[in-house]
Parts: sequence; structure tokens; C-alpha cells
Amino acid sequence: MNCACKTVFNSGGSVYHTARLLSATATETDMPADSSSPAANEPVPTVVIVGGGLAGLACAVALAEQGVLATVLESRPRLGGRASSFHDSTTAQWVDNCQHVAMGCCTNFRHFCQITGIDSQFQTAEQLNFVGDRGQIHPFAANFGPAPLHLVRAFARLGYLTWSDKWALARGLSALARQRSFDEQQSMADWLQRQRQPVRTIERFWHVVLVSALSESLDRISVPQARKVFVDGFLRHRDAWKVMIPTTPLEELFGTEVSQWYLARGGQIRLLTAADQLRIQSEQVTGIELRDGSVITADDYVLAVPWHRVSSFIPAEWRCRSPFSELAQIQSAPISSVHLWFDRPIMSLPHAVFTQGLVQWVFQRTAAASASAEPPQSWYYQVVISASREVVETETAFIQQRVLDELAAVWPAIREAKLLASRQVTEHRAVFSVVPGIDRLRPVQQSPWHNLQFAGDYTQTGWPATMEGAVRSGYLAAENLLRRRGQRVQLLQPDLPTSWLSKWLFGV
Repeated sequence: MNCACKTVFNSGGSVYHTARLLSATATETDMPADSSSPAANEPVPTVVIVGGGLAGLACAVALAEQGVLATVLESRPRLGGRASSFHDSTTAQWVDNCQHVAMGCCTNFRHFCQITGIDSQFQTAEQLNFVGDRGQIHPFAANFGPAPLHLVRAFARLGYLTWSDKWALARGLSALARQRSFDEQQSMADWLQRQRQPVRTIERFWHVVLVSALSESLDRISVPQARKVFVDGFLRHRDAWKVMIPTTPLEELFGTEVSQWYLARGGQIRLLTAADQLRIQSEQVTGIELRDGSVITADDYVLAVPWHRVSSFIPAEWRCRSPFSELAQIQSAPISSVHLWFDRPIMSLPHAVFTQGLVQWVFQRTAAASASAEPPQSWYYQVVISASREVVETETAFIQQRVLDELAAVWPAIREAKLLASRQVTEHRAVFSVVPGIDRLRPVQQSPWHNLQFAGDYTQTGWPATMEGAVRSGYLAAENLLRRRGQRVQLLQPDLPTSWLSKWLFGV
């Protein structure tokens, strides 16, 4: 899930060392609007990475582990890209632009967290809490046994589905896991109809899981992408479904912890440094021109920006050629989040998954938002709405009231609580849309120029737009770059092993 607030981009450049990055967590306005260029005695960087989001950071960390240090250029005043935070002046708290979570099957993201030491700042949910009819909570947790038997009891306990629904669901999951060839133009909605899935099962299960995981509506989700979610997330390994939830703001994770780790190893991070265009001569990149007119040169370059920004860095004569012509066809999907602060707690659960209505997930964020050990003066909750085109087209006040009404139907205490503050944030290009045929539009990490790599979740990673996909792209870009230097290393981490029973039942 990814969404972000608006941020003013500045063109000045500065090298921020550890102390400066730490001071950046105070307020956004204390950052200088313009800064001097690097000192003349600084070494020429061997690798330049444009973009300090998760893909760029993963590439930098992977390279550092192999003894290659890069300079990371980020146009904003902080790192993390779409996985970042902003400082809310009303509540004086750091607020994540959207609730970002990972799953147990995200082996590369977990590896990235372990390397940089931020893995301790995630909590693994051993149970999901589904909200059914009339507000009943249905716990979803694994039982004993290998995959896929580990979730049989969990599915059986979803009381808002009838036994007929559950039987149809089992047939559908089995058919999806066994399928090997796909109609490139078929949507998941069409596939479910052909599998004769009941409307209730589609609305209360398939829609709930897939829209949350892929941030798209069923009529715009490709069947292979949906299969990826269920096979890798539910059927291969007994721990794959577990959700990893950050316990601190993303600013602390990526803006402080990861940056400290990287700077301590000799890497450079230049915030408020906006790259403008790649200089290309003789079939290779010769430099990066910044918006202030200066040029940075290196041996290798990594372009780790969102797909819709890639072409702006490329000379105009290349934009109608592959892979840039394909990138122009990639569509996007919005994600919205509604942030609510109350004068009292409204729910005892750490999170809940709604099976109907506008609300999809609600997270209790009080502990993560507060840096103080004192009792909280407010209780903070974050509501996530993926594929939020309806939200974009509707007035904020109406959306907020609808969210409050849906929450109150489950936790009536909200009606007695005082709403102290609220904020609605929408990222209109939160993720690329996993529409049918999307994979043929996604480029590999190696660009048409031998010393330029692409890094971003939109590249060919085998994954949809997730933190796992972003890290994978960074690792793959780093592998290509190191191979050019004669270092043949495999940075990409293996998937969780498939259980013997799933292999036998589904052939996965």
C-alpha cells in the first residue's frame, strides 16, 4: 500500500551526513531551500543513484555490502519515496503517507531490513482480524500442519461466508493454483465469473484480499498477478501469509536508521538534489545534469524513480522507442488514507480488515506516532482505502463521515469519543495498475545503455507494486552493475520453500 502527501521539490544540492539527517526529523521547514555543491576535495562517485526511495536505497545497500559505494540523489528533503512520512503540524506527529506492510513471503524486503538493522522495528501479526456482518470479528490464524493445510481452520472460521461459499472458494483457489497458461486479456473478474464463484464469495473474499494487495479493482487485475498473491501468500509456505507491520514511522526507518547505516559505511546521500536529465554520448551515459545546471559524472548510474518520471530524464529522440514507449502505456491506481485522532481509544485490536464498505483496513497507530513514553494525549488510527478512485471524486467531508459511520458500526465507542484531528491523504499514482497484459510493458533493469540500470517496482521483478518488488528491483540492478565490474554475485534472495503437500496438490 503506497500513498503520499504533496512535497515541494527543491533544486539545490547538499551532502547530508548523519547529524544533518537526524536534524531533518524535526520539521520539514528547517531544511535549507538551497545548498552548496559538494566540496572540491570529495572523490568522484563511482556510482550515482537517482532516487532515494526503497528501490534506490536497496540498490545502494546491496552495493555497499559488496564494497561499492554510491551517491544517492534525492530531490525531496527526506528518503523513502512513497514509503515515507510527513510531519503533521496539527498533532505534532510523524504521519506515514500510507500504512505500508509486508508479508512473510517478502524474502528480499526482510533481507533488506535485517541487513540495515530495522527488522526489530516490525511486528509480525500472527492473526488477522476480519470484520464480518453486524461487526463481528473473525480471527484468521494458522493451525498446525504444512501448507496449505495450515489455513484450513482459518478459512473455516470466516463465519460471514456460508459453507457453500467456502466450498466454492476452495475450488477457486485450487483452480487458480493449478493454472499455468493465461489469457493475457482476461481480468480477474472475468476469470472468477467463468469459475462460477458466488457473488458473495467474490465480494467478501476475492475482492477484499486482491484489492488490498494489488490496489486495483477486480475488473482491472490480471489473473497472473492475482495468482501470485494467493500462491505465494497463502499456499506455498505456512509463514508466507503473516503480515509485517512497522512499529515506528517510516521516516525513522528509512530516513534515519537506513541512512545512518549507509553513511556509516562511507556512502553519500544528497537530499534536496533534483536531477534533471541524463547526458548520453556514444551509447553510454556520461553524466547527470542537475536542475541547478551542475553535472555529476560517475562510472555507473541507476535511475530509481517512478515509471512515470523515467522518460523525463531521457533525450527526446528516445522517448518513442522501447522500453520508453511501453512505459508511457503503464497506468496508475490511487490509494487514500484517512488519519483520525480521538480523545480516547476506540478499539482494542491492533488492526482490522473490513469485508464490506469503503473502509478496507484500519490500524491502531498511537504507539508508532508518539516518540514519548508518557501516556498518549490522543489515540491515532489510520484507515486505508486502496483503488480509491471513488474517494478522489468525492468531497473530503463526505468520505470522512462515511469512514466514521463504518467504524462506529463496529466500535460504538466512536460516537462518544471526540475527534481531535483528521487528515485525508491521496496519492494519485500510488502504484502501477496490474491490468491484463501489464508484464509486457515492464522493462528489465538493464537499460539500452550499458552503464545505466533501472530500479523500481515497475520493472520486471515477478512481483506487483510492493515494497518487496522495489527491493528486488534494487538488488537486480545492483547485480547487473556488479557483473559489469566482473563481480558475479547473486543478491536476490530465494523465495520461501514450497511445502511438499502444496507441490503434490497443486504442482507449484
